[in-house]
Amino acid sequence: MEYLPGGDMMTLLMRKDTLTEDEARFYVGETVLAIESIHRHNYIHRDIKPDNLLLDKHGHLRLSDFGLCKPLDYSNFPDLNEKDVTPPTKSSAMHGDGKQQSMPKRSQQEQLEHWQKNRRTLAYSTVGTPDYIAPEVLLKKGYGMECDWWSLGSIMYEMLVGYPPFYSDEPMTTCRKIVNWRTHLKFPEEARLTADAKDLISKLLCNVDQRLGTKGAEEIKEHPWFSGLEWGKLYEIEAAYLPQVTDELDTQNFEKFEESSDGSSVQGSAKAGPWRKMLSSKDLNFCGLYLQEL
Repeated sequence: MEYLPGGDMMTLLMRKDTLTEDEARFYVGETVLAIESIHRHNYIHRDIKPDNLLLDKHGHLRLSDFGLCKPLDYSNFPDLNEKDVTPPTKSSAMHGDGKQQSMPKRSQQEQLEHWQKNRRTLAYSTVGTPDYIAPEVLLKKGYGMECDWWSLGSIMYEMLVGYPPFYSDEPMTTCRKIVNWRTHLKFPEEARLTADAKDLISKLLCNVDQRLGTKGAEEIKEHPWFSGLEWGKLYEIEAAYLPQVTDELDTQNFEKFEESSDGSSVQGSAKAGPWRKMLSSKDLNFCGLYLQEL
């Protein structure tokens, strides 16, 4: 397989916290082209997330892991169904055991720091995160290619705000927020998103029958937020961010991992590369969704 020394979108977001709308437009645009490409071959990616958006030495984006997509194992969580699609109260959210729990009120910066702390834990473990999964997938109602466009909306939100739109302290609460997206999709004022950016995100994070991309990627490309973007020349122009790469086998833009005694990967050297903005985490109570083999 081709080696891409530029790192991944997760690392870039951790380094920069948020992207400008111009920077995000470039990477969202290249992600649209990548998703469109596999959809033309009648494949659904099912696992679109920043970890799987890799950058080449010139900073251009490539979609990865479409051959290793794995279904989620829900055995550790209660089944989500139609009865879960009920708006919770403004001051509380449903806990995994079905009880109400108070949710801390955080500023955008506090939520960003909390997300990054837990995100790093996920990167060093075998668990996954439900933050980018479409509601129809969680509800097991059957799904099509449209689920990939929902994931794109979640990533675009994270690029501009700093954390995913339905992030919570516990994965099950995140799942409940996703299926109740009408109540929980909000844009913090501090992020200062343009009206077009909010509109595009809202039209990606919505019901399948209303979601942009349902009738093809052209629906998304024609949105006003992409006005002026030359789709046919996107991979020819200079990337929004140019990674520091010394040679074709440079690994400085990726984390170093060491094998632990139980065979799992753990964080290795603390040596910092030019993209590092490491936020160490000892939050061992944060557990995502385990993956199982196809």
